[in-house]
Amino acid sequence: MISEDQFKQGMRQLASAVNVITVDHGGRRDGLTATAACSVSAEPPQLLICVNRDALAHDLIEGAGAFCLNILCKDQEDVAMRFAGMDGADRADRYGLGSWTTLKTGAPVLEGTLVSFDCKIAQQIAAGTHSIFIGEIVAATEIRDGRPLMYGEGQFTTLESVAN
Repeated sequence: MISEDQFKQGMRQLASAVNVITVDHGGRRDGLTATAACSVSAEPPQLLICVNRDALAHDLIEGAGAFCLNILCKDQEDVAMRFAGMDGADRADRYGLGSWTTLKTGAPVLEGTLVSFDCKIAQQIAAGTHSIFIGEIVAATEIRDGRPLMYGEGQFTTLESVAN
């Protein structure tokens, strides 16, 4: 078995899209920046997110039975930093950046993302320190052209265009 540090260092090499997972439960809004998200199924449309059980948003997601996966574009790094707690702002100010709306579940949807998926929880699985939430996508925003915000080698980045 490898150490936690070896695992973290190795995973830094896995470049991933940066997302903000948002929730509103009983008027309490929270969220977090995450790279642990992926598609599960096209029929029915499902995706999964992995959330640390110690994260404050975890219990709200569980209680709401819903969340929104907001897939960020390269010019939304400030939002990623805010929801990751990296910009020094108070947690209560997480929704102070960007424009927010809702779709079907009431989970906050960030305007200007590449796409946002509004999900109701279809299944929850315990996995080590995290919960895997499988969300059935009940609504989505229009898909927007742009480069995704990525995280790799310990920093925010984006995809470079490939010249043909």
